[in-house]
Amino acid sequence: MKVLRKYLDQIKPKFEKGGSLHAFHSIFDGMETFLFVPNETSKHGVHIHDSIDSKRIMSIVVLAALPALLFGMYNVGYQNYLAAGQLASASFFDIFIYGFLAVLPTVLVSYIVGLGIEFAWAQWKNEEIQEGYLVTGILIPLIVPVSCPLWILVLAVAFAVIICKEIFGGTGMNIFNVALCARAFLFFSYPAQMTGDTIWVSTSSILGYGYDLPDAFTAATPLGQVAAGSEVTYSLSDMIVGLMPGSVGETSVIAIALGAILLLWTGIASWRTMGSVFVGGILMALLFETLGMTPLAWYEHILLGGFCFGAVFMATDPVTSTRTETGKYIYGFIIGALAVIIRVMNPGYPEGMMLAILFANMCAPLIDYCVVQKNINKRMNRLTNHQK
Repeated sequence: MKVLRKYLDQIKPKFEKGGSLHAFHSIFDGMETFLFVPNETSKHGVHIHDSIDSKRIMSIVVLAALPALLFGMYNVGYQNYLAAGQLASASFFDIFIYGFLAVLPTVLVSYIVGLGIEFAWAQWKNEEIQEGYLVTGILIPLIVPVSCPLWILVLAVAFAVIICKEIFGGTGMNIFNVALCARAFLFFSYPAQMTGDTIWVSTSSILGYGYDLPDAFTAATPLGQVAAGSEVTYSLSDMIVGLMPGSVGETSVIAIALGAILLLWTGIASWRTMGSVFVGGILMALLFETLGMTPLAWYEHILLGGFCFGAVFMATDPVTSTRTETGKYIYGFIIGALAVIIRVMNPGYPEGMMLAILFANMCAPLIDYCVVQKNINKRMNRLTNHQK
């Protein structure tokens, strides 16, 4: 690392004002601050100093998402070999490599397109490169079907970064979760590539791994089975482990739980938000189950679909969620309850978590305003009563 640090110090003057490569200062600054902690401190306007900056926070979130990504890769291969009837003869290596090769292009496209736009935008605005896409870049491939065409993913990433982030002012200023905006763009613009029973299993062999499946092959997700009026055919262990069709990173509760432990242990995610999402979802699912309005047990609503993934990685987004401590309870509860309401009351949207979080994103500033205003009114009443 000392050699790398010395090399960066040598070429740094070329990227500073007056240097031959000054036009690419933003790119150099982004790479330098990603590799090393900045050696400059704020001169004014700062009251609290911390040993961790936003890039380190983003890096921890990426690490937390890796278990879901790695398991998702394995599950993609597992579903292909299972559909081909060749699971018994396949090794762990064969299954994982197939899934790795199938998912890798979506990860590369997400980062290349997203970071490319970030770099170009920073150069155009002559600003520092913002680090928010480090997390968004890995979340987008985790919440889309493995069969999503890459050209459609390019459009979704560009829409999310430009329209839902940069126009609002960049990282820290966006109202809606950027990764979910990409999914919403796909869901409403290309519904055939985001819904149905033919998109959840990769059906083509890749570099000698996996098997070519019939074009008409179908494999419904558990929530898709319920929406179609069928019974869920997956066991409780399947729901927890995650060996079933679904978006790449949303099927395994165990893998998501590992990420949740890291986020909570490091203090990156709020346990108030995360916990209240589950409380809201469980209470609403119990209500519908008691009324006989859903064929799913309350715990199935929590374990299936993107509920756990949304609660851990999306609802806890510090930019688009509430900031007040009381507001975090309200915000999370709304997400959990609304997700189950959408699932039960509108069969056209069997998932529900995406719409619930985006709606809560819209309400987050209002929730914080009401919490703060209530506190102000309480103190004013206390002062008035004391003066009397």
